[in-house]
Amino acid sequence: MQLIEYPDRELLAMSLADALASALKNCLMVHDHASFCVPGGTSPGETFSALSGTRLDWDRVHVFLNDERWVPEGHARSNTSLLKRTLLTDKASQAVHVPLVNDAATPEEGIPALEKGFDGKLPIALLLLGMGADMHTASLFPGADRLTEAMAPDAPILLPMRAEGAGEPRVTLSRRVLADAMETHILIMGDEKRAVLDQAGAMDPMEAPIAAFLSNATVHWAA
Repeated sequence: MQLIEYPDRELLAMSLADALASALKNCLMVHDHASFCVPGGTSPGETFSALSGTRLDWDRVHVFLNDERWVPEGHARSNTSLLKRTLLTDKASQAVHVPLVNDAATPEEGIPALEKGFDGKLPIALLLLGMGADMHTASLFPGADRLTEAMAPDAPILLPMRAEGAGEPRVTLSRRVLADAMETHILIMGDEKRAVLDQAGAMDPMEAPIAAFLSNATVHWAA
């Protein structure tokens, strides 16, 4: 794990946006397309706003979330809506969005159609993860109902997930798919999460799912 500490969140956002843009440009120099997998939530908002104005061949970039709440687009808790307001704007509006939610009533019903959207999109070229104070990442929550299945080496691409701290039912990419990423970055902010990160490194990934991705990751942190 490489840890980069920044003096403030503004510098973190700008520096991380530069690193992500460079990784995408490098990938597109040698591949027809680049798959870019990103977290939801508000933490990456400034990074995404900076990245969205970068000049690159966005129409060759396939963007999808690490996970999504099973709510319709437009819902206040929809990460898809948040992604379209932050990253998929300006020059990045030309990117190809791979959806992680559809009109099915439950994740279980919706996943078969969603998985078809990943044909030709894997492995992930560039992965950005976040982390919760409970050490979850994507929707890989400690104690979640299908965590064992999601963490297995032969896990499917997508799994439904329900957990006490998750709120709504969710859909998440599995550990296998996330861990196969060619380049991984993790964004965390605040002293609490820094302390949690330090603990997670020595823990079992079943108790601290973020630990499954630390060894090959660059972690970006600011207070």
